[in-house]
Amino acid sequence: MNYQKLDAALATALNDVQNVQEPSLAVFIHTEPILSPAATAILENLGVRGVSGGKDIFTATLSLNAISQLSEQTWVKYLKQSQQLHLVNQRKSLGSFSV
Repeated sequence: MNYQKLDAALATALNDVQNVQEPSLAVFIHTEPILSPAATAILENLGVRGVSGGKDIFTATLSLNAISQLSEQTWVKYLKQSQQLHLVNQRKSLGSFSV
């Protein structure tokens, strides 16, 4: 595992993983802009969707083992944990403004 390619939140989240084979961590994968066919195949085999030319950021839910494997690839710049977004279903009032 190349921890230099992981952001702090992802490195911390790895400590809480129970099953190293189970895809449980949502991540952003930042890569070189032009990927070789071998790099594309690795991403596709890990379940990353939308792997095509010209993209350099991908999202996926990965296992600890997959994150470790990707962190060792020279074409991966860094891996960042994706945050779970929650919809806001209520209106908030900010003084005299309503949003």
